[in-house]
Parts: sequence; structure tokens; C-alpha cells
Amino acid sequence: MQTPSYMQTPSRPVLSNQADIHESLDKTVLRHLTSENLRPIADHSLKAFDQAIGFLQTAPERPWILDACCGVGDSTRALARQFPDHLVLGVDKSIKRLQTERQDPEPGNMLLLRTDLNDFYRLAASHGLRPDRHYILYPNPWPKAAHLKRRWHGAPVFPAIVAVGGIMELRSNWDVYLREFARALELADVKSVIEPYEATDPITPFERKYRDSGQPLWRLKVHP
Repeated sequence: MQTPSYMQTPSRPVLSNQADIHESLDKTVLRHLTSENLRPIADHSLKAFDQAIGFLQTAPERPWILDACCGVGDSTRALARQFPDHLVLGVDKSIKRLQTERQDPEPGNMLLLRTDLNDFYRLAASHGLRPDRHYILYPNPWPKAAHLKRRWHGAPVFPAIVAVGGIMELRSNWDVYLREFARALELADVKSVIEPYEATDPITPFERKYRDSGQPLWRLKVHP
């Protein structure tokens, strides 16, 4: 498997002016949990969602997996091979990343979809679309305290992420990000656990880069 050139340079540890959970996290999360998200859904997001529904309806009897922020789709491919009885939907906003070619044949039980996840999550939640498993493996590189609202748990879409549910797993090299997400889930009455994660067989370029740089990794897991 070819690794993108931007992933071949050594990885630096996360540098942040925030050493612990953000002081405004609870206030921010509770505001989103108790208010309606009125942001309009884009037309292109509706079309992409229809494409996702069409893919899942090709085998409605099979459970499915959501690979959010899938980037170049390596994790989607790995999950499709790991769970051959599932359909696997990899979603990312970047067509350039999604079109990164791989030499191995593509698994037949997966789809890479370009769309805005802020819209996709809300559409999935409103349509009762629930995955069996739900991965958010992109490590969320917004480390400054001012970036709280750019993290999934600090964004207005967070209630929809919780509503979509599934056996959820996040991975990151920044433990504060996962501890914040766990606290946000707690505010939504969802229990989670955080544990060290050893990427012996990395399924994303990020995991491979952090492992090769000797950085510790963590994962957050939620069982519905």
C-alpha cells in the first residue's frame, strides 16, 4: 500500500496551549444538546445522502459500518476486509483524498462518498440510519483552545453524532481530544472508555505515522 508523501515525514507531538479539558466544554456541549441545529442542509449533501441510501439498500439485510473522516479511504478498505459480512461506508469532504489510488483491488462491500459530515450526520439521525459500528479515526488536529468549536464534540452537529450511535471508536495521538469527547458523551448520558492503543497493524496513514514516530496513541470506545 502506497503512503501519501505528506504522511512520510516524521510526526511531531501535539503542541497546544490547552493542557486539560477546555473550561468552556460543558457550557458549549450543553448548549448544543438543548438547542435545535438550524443550519440549512446543502443540496449536494442531499444528493450524496441519497447515494449512501442507495448503497445500503443493495443489501438491506446486512449491517453496515460508518467510517467518518475516512481521508484516503485506507481505513474503509481495511474495515471492509475485516468485516466482509458488513457494508462499509467511508465519508470524507475531500475528493482529492478519496480519489487517491491504491494498487490492490477494491473490496466489493464498500463505498467512498464525498460529502459534508456536518450534513450527513444530521440526515442520518433524522432518517433513523444507525450503523452497527461507527469509526472516527481522523485525529482532529485542532489543538489550540480557540479551536474548541472545530472539534466534533464542540460543534453543533454533536447531538446528531450521538444519535447516529453504533459501536463507536475514536483514535488520536492527543489524549485531551478524547477526554473532551468522553466528557461530552457523559453530558449526553453515554458511557465511554479511553485506553492506550498500539497500532501494530495501522489502518490509517496517521496511525502509521504516529507509530513510526514513537508517539503514544489512545482510543475511545462506546458500546451502545
